[in-house]
Amino acid sequence: MHICFLSHEFPRVGGVHGGIGSFLANFTRSLIHRGHRVTVVGVGGSNYEDTVLDGVRVVNFPGSKTRLIAWWRNFNRINEFLIKLHREYPIDIVEGSELTLAFLNKKKGIKYLIRLHGGHHFFAEGENRKVNLWKAFQEKKSFSKADGFIAVSNFVKIHTEKYLNYHQKPIEVINYPIDLDKFYPSDPEKSIPFRLVFAGTVCEKKGIRQLMLAIPLISSDFPEIHLEVYGRDWRFSSGKSYIEFLKETMPKEALAKTTFHGPVSHDELPRFYEQAAVCIFPSHMETQGLVAPEAMAMEKPVIFSETGPGSETIIHGEDGWLCDPHSPESIARAVREAFKRKDEFEKIGKAARRKVISKFDTGMVTEKNLHFYKKVISGE
Repeated sequence: MHICFLSHEFPRVGGVHGGIGSFLANFTRSLIHRGHRVTVVGVGGSNYEDTVLDGVRVVNFPGSKTRLIAWWRNFNRINEFLIKLHREYPIDIVEGSELTLAFLNKKKGIKYLIRLHGGHHFFAEGENRKVNLWKAFQEKKSFSKADGFIAVSNFVKIHTEKYLNYHQKPIEVINYPIDLDKFYPSDPEKSIPFRLVFAGTVCEKKGIRQLMLAIPLISSDFPEIHLEVYGRDWRFSSGKSYIEFLKETMPKEALAKTTFHGPVSHDELPRFYEQAAVCIFPSHMETQGLVAPEAMAMEKPVIFSETGPGSETIIHGEDGWLCDPHSPESIARAVREAFKRKDEFEKIGKAARRKVISKFDTGMVTEKNLHFYKKVISGE
């Protein structure tokens, strides 16, 4: 098969990228290994690129800055490229996220899929904010063009269909793949006692503010507690840094026990997870999120959010812990419970890796995707 992904987030070696980039890197490598052709095309940044990375052809067009019609020019570049590409190497599947098909011209012989990574409607609900009418229009138009849908968790499937119509097209829940070699069983001897590790964008929706507010509540029982934060800074519409906002508003004790390391590459994460006593990700909302299962794959004790797909990922107290990410008190309780059971960290960590193998193993996930692709192509 020739599979074409619509995204500008394919990661570069040593670069910093988000969840979609991690997904594309791991999944496309697995597809290439099985003999399939893969192209990733997107619009973003200011440079044109056409290169091959790990067997994947990656094409990126600079984003248009033309006022009012930039969206049209961007989609037109993708349309023209897909016509040319399909002529050279016939495409079987075009896959994108929620609104990527909105203004795409469908071609006979190609099936178009949407993978629910978390669209505008989903996060508007999850973050309790107003729906942007232009983005909402694009998502609805995009969904009407899809021949099938893949949801990365049951949670995102259920909550997306509250606002958008799947039009009775095939839909299947298939988790993200996790690289079980990259996220290896960690060495317990490298764990630093009472070190909490957070990875992700430093912003409100990732729960970092509530996590920092929980630190003084935890330190009364565990004074050695320290939080290590790895991730890029977020900025308000005014340009103000979120990290600066935290430094201005957080209690002194929380700041004294927190270190901001800035963005790190995905390749570096395993080393930092290995040093953690507990990895903690109290995100307010995720479609699935990769950081929790990646840390679980390393047999680390993990605290994740009870909201969203948390209960699909972790059984509280068995292969990790869950917390209310909006409540510093709940976060503190989960951390205290974890440390009170530190003698069981090895057992809980091994259960966590078994869970990841059963749900996120790359080979298994790839085969599920290929089976679904063939089902959509055949029109079953």
